Amino acid sequence: MAATPATLTARALLLDMDGTLVNSDAVVERCWRRWADRQGLDAGAVLKVVHGRQGYATMAVLLPDRPMAENHADNALMLAEETADLDGVVPVDGAPAFMDALADLPHALVTSADLALATARMGAAGLRMPEVRVTAEQVGASKPDPEGFLKGAAELGVDPAECVSFEDSEAGIQAARAAGTRVVGVGPRAAAFAPDVHVADLTALRVERSADGGIVLTVLPD
Repeated sequence: MAATPATLTARALLLDMDGTLVNSDAVVERCWRRWADRQGLDAGAVLKVVHGRQGYATMAVLLPDRPMAENHADNALMLAEETADLDGVVPVDGAPAFMDALADLPHALVTSADLALATARMGAAGLRMPEVRVTAEQVGASKPDPEGFLKGAAELGVDPAECVSFEDSEAGIQAARAAGTRVVGVGPRAAAFAPDVHVADLTALRVERSADGGIVLTVLPD
């Protein structure tokens, strides 16, 4: 990968939630380990593919011969279980200040969580919920399909090429790139999937409004 540029400019930002703004790994691991046990699957193998996708899409990857209707039904139970379990849900380092800096700038949440889960996790992490958000109920296809990012850009009235997406997972980075956005990868998972810029967490970025009303992202030195 080329050297990380000092700055990125954009008209709008598209933000994944889990692993990007909110560290929910503890509850994700608990819930999916229980699911793996019920299905007789290796939990380690399951945890390698859960991040970024909606639950039914993860189940379809892991149980390719199971009817999709069963995956959707199981996903509804998983969402309820995850929404009720907020133990260990915390903000990613730097997320509170990052979200405060975006308050008056164009941005949208683009998450594989449904609205109830997104609201619960953002609240548990003490983060402001963006006014514009694309949640699981609003898309017909899960990441790595680009639909969510395309809808987020459209709701903001910005061409995807003028957006920067923030993601932590392989499926999310693939979706953001397929939508035509540039990608900032956040956290250890993202480093392996060649985002345009990689940061360990959100303390590594400074957000400012440009003179023409756009957004300038500065990658701070280590």
